[in-house]
Parts: sequence; C-alpha cells; structure tokens
Amino acid sequence: MVDACQGAVPAMIPFLISRRGYSYAEATSLLLVMTVCSSLLQPLFGYLTDRRSISWLLPGGVMLGGLGIGLAGLADSHALTLAAVGLAGLGVGAYHPEGARNASFVAGSRRRATAMSFYGVGGNIGFAIGPLVVTALVLALGLSGLVWFAVPLTIGAFWLARELPRIDGLRLAAIAESEARSGGSGKDRWLPFAGIASVAGFRSAAYFGLQAFVPIFLITELGTSDAVGNAALAVLLAVGVAGTILGGALADRIGNKPVLVVSLGTVCPLILSLLAVGEAGAFLLVGLIGFFLFGTFSIAVVMGQEFLPNRIGVASGVTLGAAIGFGGLVAWLLGLLADQTGLTTVMIVIAFLPLPGFLISLFLPDENGSQPIEDPS
Repeated sequence: MVDACQGAVPAMIPFLISRRGYSYAEATSLLLVMTVCSSLLQPLFGYLTDRRSISWLLPGGVMLGGLGIGLAGLADSHALTLAAVGLAGLGVGAYHPEGARNASFVAGSRRRATAMSFYGVGGNIGFAIGPLVVTALVLALGLSGLVWFAVPLTIGAFWLARELPRIDGLRLAAIAESEARSGGSGKDRWLPFAGIASVAGFRSAAYFGLQAFVPIFLITELGTSDAVGNAALAVLLAVGVAGTILGGALADRIGNKPVLVVSLGTVCPLILSLLAVGEAGAFLLVGLIGFFLFGTFSIAVVMGQEFLPNRIGVASGVTLGAAIGFGGLVAWLLGLLADQTGLTTVMIVIAFLPLPGFLISLFLPDENGSQPIEDPS
C-alpha cells in the first residue's frame, strides 16, 4: 500500500499537464520531491528509530502516504500539489526503515532474507498498482477523485495499528533469542557495511537504468513495436519478482554472500548479450537479467542489517532508501548520456554498473545471520 504512493506520482504527471496546465518542469518536480522525501530521507528516519523504536511510524507512514496523494488531487496550485506530494513522500520515507527493521525481527533468526524478499515484492506490487489506481480514478472522477486513493491506505493503517502489539512481541522475542544465541550485542562494522551499501547503490543504478532503457532499446535498435517494448519491461519486472523470492530463500539456505556474488557476476554478460540477439532472444535474456539482478535485493538489505546490528534502521534506510535515490540519479545521468552518444553506449554502461558491486561482494564477510540484533528501546 505504501509503495503504491510512489507508483502514483509518475502516473499523475500526464493528467497534471493536460488538466492543470503544468509545465514539464513543474510536473517532473513532483518526482524530485517524492524521491528526496521518500528515499533520501530514509537514513534519517532509520537513525531516529535506532535511537528509540517508533512502531507507530508503520501505520502513521501508510496513512500519511495516502493522505498526501489524496490532497494532491484537491490542490489548486503547483505549490500546494508539491507540498501534498512531499507529505506523501514523508509517509513513505518514515515507513520503510521501521518496516524493514520489523520484517527482520518477525522473521526470526534463520529466515531474514526470505522475509525481506517478501517485503520487497510487496513494494514491487505497490509500484505496479499505483499507476493503475490513479488512472482509473482520474478517468472516472477527475483529479479530485484522487481523494479516494486515501481510503484503502487509511483502512490499512488502522489494520496495521491493531497488529502493533503482536509485532512488538515478536520483535522482543527475536531480540532475546539473538542475544541468548550470541551472548550479547554484536559490534557495528562500518567498513563491510560501506561495502554492501555500495553494492546496493550499483545494483539500484542498474535496476533503474534497465527499467528506463530496455523498452526504448528494443523499440529503437531492434525495431519492435511499442507494445513489444513494454512487454519486455513487464517480463523484466515479473521474472524479477520470482528472482527476489527465490534469491531470499536460497540465501537463507546456503548463505548470503554466495548468492550475491553469483547473481551480480551473471548480470553483466547477460546485458551485453542483449546487443547481439534478436527479439525472441531479447525476451529470454531480459527475463534472466530480471531474475538475477532483482534476486540480490533482499540479500543486500539483510547483510547491511547484519553488519550494523545496533543500527538496523540506518542500515535499512541506506540499503533501501539512499540506494534507490542513487539509482534514480544515475538513470537521469544515463538519459543525458543517451542524448549525446546513443542507446548502445548507454546499454554498455548499464551492463558494467553491477561489476563494481560484484568485485566488492567478493571481499565481504558472510555470517548469514550470526550477528545479534539490539532494540534501542
């Protein structure tokens, strides 16, 4: 539900341009505000939740996200629309670090990667649902119809608030189990955390680059139709969901590092192979790329939490939020590069984006959940 707010903003842009007369700069500024508030501020929210567990950020973030999108439909100026989207972004940013912390806690000590993969898949589904809901509401009721966007999120917020006592109980039980198993609190290891944060950033850059340029590359370079290009993007995302779930489950069985290394090492040659195949081969390769690249999502988050057992909120905020913000920035830079050099050059650059992450991952330790976790409260 909360990530549906992020998916809603891009879908609002064409309607704001056509129905409110916003310029391209005014419309796209909404994306910038959403990115800053929802992604780049997540480490700050993570820092706050590490100092003291703030469980109410979970339902509060969901409700604030829905309220912001709803108010954007009622705003009568660009400034008010910007403020409403910023409010939604704050809700999204407040939710995610605390949500990732609790996803780790409720999973127990042996299935963190699996839990985080489901957490990530929920976000992917939300991104996909957001545009569908926005389009249906605006076409049926106009921009003011976006107020109905807030209804299911408000219901979800109250539902989640009712679950907080059980979530808190599972959190405390997980902390007690972890400390009993490890004999006390683990030490934060900032050097390997910097490594996994860098891996998450390069992975996110490749992820956003592929989303932006795979359809355009197929349409322009392979001569496919717009429908085929968008179908390839759907394959990338759909198979990526399977990769996320299976990658998390496999990491819990054989270890985080082996799955991370193999997945990142596979992506570069697969993307380069796109430059030499036809339409049918491209669909196969796009599916494999989505499977291996998306499969590293939950692993990077869990490893970050293990390297900072006393600052799980910060670890989640960096590997989730800051990494996504970095990926969005790189995608914009790739657009500038495409204007200057062409799509083939951009695809080659995207192919090599996971390579630094692969090299860094070779030197990361892999305890696979052996580090204890500590509750700030």
